[in-house]
Amino acid sequence: MFSANTYARRREQLMHQVGRGLILLMGNEYSPKNYLDNTFPFRQDSNFLYYIGLDHAHLAAILDTETGETVLFGDELTIEDIVWMGPQDSLKDQAQNVGIREVQDYDLLVEVLRAANKQNRAIHFLPPYRSENKINLAYWLHLPLLDIHKEASPTLIKAIVAQRSVKTAEEIAEMEKALVTTKAMYLAAMKQTKPGVKEAQLAGIAEGIAVAGGGDLAYPIILTINGQVLHNHHHHNILKSGQLVLADMGAESSMHYAADITRTWPVDATFTQRQKEIYQIVLDAQLAGIAASRPGVRNLDVHFAAAKVITNGLKSLGLLIGDTDEIIQAGAHALFFPHGLGHMIGLDVHDMEDLGESYVGYTEGLERSTQFGLKSLRMARELQPGFVMTIEPGIYFIPQLIDMWQAEGRFSQFINYPALQAYRDFSGVRIEDDVLVTPDEPRVLGPGIPKEIGEIEALRS
Repeated sequence: MFSANTYARRREQLMHQVGRGLILLMGNEYSPKNYLDNTFPFRQDSNFLYYIGLDHAHLAAILDTETGETVLFGDELTIEDIVWMGPQDSLKDQAQNVGIREVQDYDLLVEVLRAANKQNRAIHFLPPYRSENKINLAYWLHLPLLDIHKEASPTLIKAIVAQRSVKTAEEIAEMEKALVTTKAMYLAAMKQTKPGVKEAQLAGIAEGIAVAGGGDLAYPIILTINGQVLHNHHHHNILKSGQLVLADMGAESSMHYAADITRTWPVDATFTQRQKEIYQIVLDAQLAGIAASRPGVRNLDVHFAAAKVITNGLKSLGLLIGDTDEIIQAGAHALFFPHGLGHMIGLDVHDMEDLGESYVGYTEGLERSTQFGLKSLRMARELQPGFVMTIEPGIYFIPQLIDMWQAEGRFSQFINYPALQAYRDFSGVRIEDDVLVTPDEPRVLGPGIPKEIGEIEALRS
């Protein structure tokens, strides 16, 4: 964990921004997988980690904006707990390590909340995503369970988004630790790639390295020869000569800061000429997106900068026809690039997505598009120093989507459907890095993972 002063400053700033009432921060509980004692791996709530720093189950905290005090609610270990889990620091000692002086039993939390309700004090809480926390909130605050998310505090959400969006030097250091592990994952997977190997073997090697690095995976691994399926978590295929491997994976540091990297490489030692052509277009688009990631620039415009490179590249291959700006404005390029350029990353791989993308990635006057492809852009607002963004353009050839658009005659003035027939079995290419927005040049975080064609071929051979 960070120092007690770090967590105390974060809480003080949050209370100042919220201004009045109580702030309720709920930690997570263990979630049963198939019976009560066989649980999914525990992952603490990221907002709780950010402000409280304690990484175990059955905790909550109340921040009183009027007194400036924080109270931690939890239970001390019993001898039964110690028999099964071993000795641990007392809850009071843990609280002191994060700058909290007062600790109360977890069961007293409901009394504090109900007393505040009677006094008509505002109780600010975040939209819960875990069933256990939804049920508790509904019970404690006498709110309808199915509508609990509607009662979440916009004031609190906005204050947290403003604070967590700007990463400090110590947060960047944690993310770079995760990226060191992620590089090891990629180097191992790339080196072990060859015809006859199962996707699952490569995914298993990478996951083992993530765990051995002292943390875990930041999200389930995507490692597939079917890169045209954007979120493909199946690993049952056997690699064959002539195919591409697309992997999207990242480690999480021991303090739960995430890395998110995508690379694409050939099953063979070298790319084919056609693979090189598509790959280089994606790489050029990614470099353009990185270069455009500067303070005051809307991420929407960074997305368009990458889309322009992709469109021009596909025009050079004869797959798109016409004026580049008209193609992009119409959304015809989204046949090949059907997702957004990237998203914030930090304690969450999609940072603060639980708080709502409308708060994290959009602002008043900047509404989310309904256009295919562009509607999947998670982050559109102006960039600021301290933001960490993923830059992850891609080109995909999705046979089902091609067939549907062609049957409908969609964008036939821009898309060369006959020429696309030769690419139906191509799959896809995506390249992704994590980029820090600075007052000057954008900075690609981490030790550098091979992505130039020459680098990948040298490693593969």
